[in-house]
Amino acid sequence: MPDVTPSTRVRRTARETDERETEKTADDLSCPECSGHLIVDDEHGETICEDCGLVVEEDSVDRGPEWRAFDAAEKNEKSRVGAPTTNTMHDKGLSTNIDWRNKDAYGNSLDSRQREKMQRLRKWNERFRTRDSKERNLKQALGEIDRMASALGLPNNVRETASVIYRRALNEDLLPGRSIEGVSTSCVYAAARQAGVPRSLDEIADVSRVEKNEIARTYRYVVRELGLEVQPADPESYVPRFASGLDLSDEAELRARALLQNAKEKGVHSGKSPVGLAAAAVYAAALLTNEKTTQAAVSEVADISEVTIRNRYHELLEAEDTLGLA
Repeated sequence: MPDVTPSTRVRRTARETDERETEKTADDLSCPECSGHLIVDDEHGETICEDCGLVVEEDSVDRGPEWRAFDAAEKNEKSRVGAPTTNTMHDKGLSTNIDWRNKDAYGNSLDSRQREKMQRLRKWNERFRTRDSKERNLKQALGEIDRMASALGLPNNVRETASVIYRRALNEDLLPGRSIEGVSTSCVYAAARQAGVPRSLDEIADVSRVEKNEIARTYRYVVRELGLEVQPADPESYVPRFASGLDLSDEAELRARALLQNAKEKGVHSGKSPVGLAAAAVYAAALLTNEKTTQAAVSEVADISEVTIRNRYHELLEAEDTLGLA
């Protein structure tokens, strides 16, 4: 009879435990309805039954890359490690970052010589990240774009688009004679309109470090020189934000959209400020749905005068013949 050492028994016990866990996992991979075989649909993030089509699990984590490749050469070219690149950073996130905390990998504090060494490395790393004036310009502008987008509550795709627009303006030498803040602000304004989440010029000017007139002038120049396709702002795109700020119901929001759609059919919106039309539609919809709000509250949320709201309000009601309010 062969000798069985304690280490052999431990390895055998571990192997038997792994086999039991594998069998348990295999038993779990069966449909709870028909006991059919389950398959994982990585494209849609679902685990479904191959026989009856029951979705057993959804919204699973996709651990694959965010890019696609159609041949081996393209796969090797796109293959990488680390965080995805982004246009919101002047070096696209490919540089080395040295932690500001003077601790090693185990969390222990560094001695005085090591701290001085790390401080010198941080200083030289920062110098190498911005080697020329163009990179320093880009770093300052992208910081401004991120700050204004955060203050305005704009999503990440708007920040990416604004960063790309600024990079194009910088590469085509559109900045001489114009301030970095003015061009970066106009890029945010254009990107928000392209993404369908526009902000009014007054809202943009409130978070910018330049005057409203300079923003408008620089915006027209950038759009013209870069050939950007920016559609006129749709008043309906402002309605959800205004309704949310006033705590109005979904019914009031739908009624405001209906008022604006009818106004566009009658041509009332031509030559009018989309912000003013949206604010007036929200105010009229709140009254039509018996929800409490005032012109002053709408004026504060929309950042527009009460006189404009009253004028647009009467024009919307005159165009709304279907409700018998003309």
